[in-house]
Amino acid sequence: MNGIQLAVPVFYPMAGALLTYLIGRKSKEGRNYFADFIVITEFLLLLYGALRLQGSEGILEGICGMGLHFSMDGFRGIYAVVAGFMWMMTIVFSREYFRHYRNRNRYYLFQLVTLGATVGVFLSADLYTTFLFFEIMSFTSYVWVAQDERKESLRAAQTYLAVAVIGGMVLLMGLFLLYTSVGTLEIGALYEACQSYPDKRLLYIAGGCLLFGFGAKAGAFPLHIWLPKAHPVAPAPASALLSGILTKAGVYGILVVSCYMFYGDVKWGSLILALGVVTMFGGAVLAVFSVDLKRTLACSSMSQIGFILVGTGMQCLLGEENGLAVHGTFLHMMNHSLIKLVLFMAAGVVFMNTHQLNLNEIRGFGRKKPFLNLAFLMGALGIGGIPFWNGYISKTLLHESIIEYSKAPVFVFVEWMFLISGGLTVAYMLKLYVSVVWGKNADPARQAEFEGMGKHYINKQSMAAIGVSAAVLPVLGMTPVKTMEALAGAAQGFMRMEGEAHIPHFFSMECLKGGLISIAIGALVYLLVIRRVFLRKKEGGASTYVDAWPKWLDLENLVYRPLIQGVLPFIGIFVCRIGDSLVDGLVVALRKTLYRDRKIPYRTGSLPKVDTAIGKLLDQGAAYLKKQEENVSYRRKLGIRALERKESRDMIRYSLSYGLQLAGIGMILILVYLLL
Repeated sequence: MNGIQLAVPVFYPMAGALLTYLIGRKSKEGRNYFADFIVITEFLLLLYGALRLQGSEGILEGICGMGLHFSMDGFRGIYAVVAGFMWMMTIVFSREYFRHYRNRNRYYLFQLVTLGATVGVFLSADLYTTFLFFEIMSFTSYVWVAQDERKESLRAAQTYLAVAVIGGMVLLMGLFLLYTSVGTLEIGALYEACQSYPDKRLLYIAGGCLLFGFGAKAGAFPLHIWLPKAHPVAPAPASALLSGILTKAGVYGILVVSCYMFYGDVKWGSLILALGVVTMFGGAVLAVFSVDLKRTLACSSMSQIGFILVGTGMQCLLGEENGLAVHGTFLHMMNHSLIKLVLFMAAGVVFMNTHQLNLNEIRGFGRKKPFLNLAFLMGALGIGGIPFWNGYISKTLLHESIIEYSKAPVFVFVEWMFLISGGLTVAYMLKLYVSVVWGKNADPARQAEFEGMGKHYINKQSMAAIGVSAAVLPVLGMTPVKTMEALAGAAQGFMRMEGEAHIPHFFSMECLKGGLISIAIGALVYLLVIRRVFLRKKEGGASTYVDAWPKWLDLENLVYRPLIQGVLPFIGIFVCRIGDSLVDGLVVALRKTLYRDRKIPYRTGSLPKVDTAIGKLLDQGAAYLKKQEENVSYRRKLGIRALERKESRDMIRYSLSYGLQLAGIGMILILVYLLL
């Protein structure tokens, strides 16, 4: 019974997606209302499950062979509710945003299917169930990126899909290794099974494969390449979900691996910490350089995922004393989801009125628009870690966990990278806020157009969705113990933390110090770097942002595409040619021995000219010397051997193509078998 109850929120929006599509064929307005109904009722179902089904587990037998396992606890319930809330806000905002878009039916269809798959990931009780819904989520969200079908969108969607497919295949390989090693994929049983398994090397290999697959979706370095390219071309409501929720599905998987397979493992914790530091700092640097509104927010998402990974690494390093890291990790996950919901919807308001994302084109749009000003400010203050907003609370917990672990030089370095990355966050958000809200456009006519919009730039439904989402951020930040710490306490069991965490005095000078250092660094970077280096004056006195990032320094074009399109196919062809050559050599050997036929009628006229000419000269020489045997022709022998060599080469060439076709068919059959 519990299995059915927990499965309802997973399959309900998927069923609703089909009905929404069919209704949309007849009535666009009816489709919009029905989609609203599906998402709102889904949110209520998730809220009911989080409150009334705590501790429940269930399985749907006979589906996909091993069945589907679901569970409801504090972490799963809270994050499922967060997902439902975000979908509810974006579906309301989508009505106005997609007013002039094509393929709206398709968007709603895949949005609702993705909702069900995402909830399936967060409610999964074993990694097999996680994998199935994880892959569905990846493939259905691909349509979001390719929504407008422009050249840039299709290329970004291609990158997104490639990362998802490769990550999924590596993830599946990791699951095979893990199941073969410990005999279970049940999340609750993994800890005991991995602790008692003697061969840690095999577990590290399996864990590395899982980290690769989940890290690709999370946007961790160096698999982040889809983030800066997918977000600028995807619709703003989709970007909010991609950044706020779908990346957290990847983080969910990393948490499972870290907390259940490698709990208290110093080596694994050090790896995750190092990965988090690079991702955190690298994303912040990319965001500082960016001159595109949504690309900046995308790079910001990469950086914030790095903060979360830092917390995950500290959980492993701190072991049983990881309370601060556990609470900080969970709260920053939740905070980042809610903050990016606000920021991407605000960016959507800018785009649907200007159809531009370049900061030079949209400068000054927010002037004389107090609602947009306030909403954008709430998101900027939240993600910047400003005191009394929610981002400050989670960043303070993460910072305190770093300080708590060690005073070794390497951790002093980690602490300063944390503070500098926080400072860069303040800098690039200040750049966005000043550009969009306070700055003036270089074109006076365009600025007059922006200011003349009055209240007509957004309707009441979209305003309500953004306003409610923005209001949550300071409420959480100003009541951290009653709200955020209470939520973290409910979720801590999933991350294997028992007991109560030491709650710091968030607004004491000791805790405020880290935040104030980051704010100071951010102000200096904005004034000395962004304003002086990236903001340059033109001849008429107007200033413009310049894209100073080197065009050639693109990890996708520099490394991944040459690797996938050049190096890997070459290696594959080389290996296939060796294999085919061995087979063809065996065939030729058999033809010359067991299956030799001396009476094969070769026509002299079809033999290669060069070989026959050499053979003719040999025949004449042998006849002159009178040493040629009877019925023996060197012309014929050389020509036949040349034909055999040509035939063998053709066999290799044809057999390679045939072999690759068979390999493709074989992979499809294996995938079908795994699904069935």
